[in-house]
Amino acid sequence: MCSQIIEKADLSASDVIILNEKIFGANPSQNQKLRSYSKSDIFKILDYQKKHHLNNSQLAKHFRISRNSITKWKRMFLV
Repeated sequence: MCSQIIEKADLSASDVIILNEKIFGANPSQNQKLRSYSKSDIFKILDYQKKHHLNNSQLAKHFRISRNSITKWKRMFLV
């Protein structure tokens, strides 16, 4: 699994997060404030929400993102 991600030409933020969880465990609370997302990552997250019929709270819990960030992204990119 990790080798497939590492061999990609372009790593997305979600790829880096997956690798980080595999290497250091599933406790991302220490680095939560340092995350940043590109537009393509944001669109993938919002598409995931639409595809799986999730509300903002459910999406935030799934990706460990603030509900406020999701709301901000929707206002910036979808309105």
